Amino acid sequence: MNILVSACLMGVECRYNGEGVLRPEIKQLMEHHHLIPVCPEQLGGLSTPRCPAERLGERVITKEGLDVTKEYRRGADETLKLARLFHCKTAVLKERSPSCGCGRIYDGSFSGKLTDGDGVTAGVLKAAGVTVVGESRCEELLSYRFQQNVEGR
Repeated sequence: MNILVSACLMGVECRYNGEGVLRPEIKQLMEHHHLIPVCPEQLGGLSTPRCPAERLGERVITKEGLDVTKEYRRGADETLKLARLFHCKTAVLKERSPSCGCGRIYDGSFSGKLTDGDGVTAGVLKAAGVTVVGESRCEELLSYRFQQNVEGR
């Protein structure tokens, strides 16, 4: 199965602070599926490193007060193009991110508080029918693979 994955989770140094770490659960997932790395922020034209940003309603604002919604939206659209090109029905994205967060994201106050919601890219992918999960749910994808093998699909 082809799965979109936040590139920072695969060790690519593309996070806002210029870091990336190959997560063990991602490495394990890589042994069973084809992973397609994406960084929506870079695809949207933002640099690395970059000022931290958080989602505030429909907008994405940096800690310095710059509105980067347009770049986040462009990155989300480009990520969706890749999902379609590679026939990805699933994406594993960086949790809590204003782009990739799924279900819980930072609330826009830069205080570390979380709120219910999705990042821009996660929302676009979900609206297109892609199943989006955070990195803490990788084991579910591995279980799905093994379940398919057991049932002979």
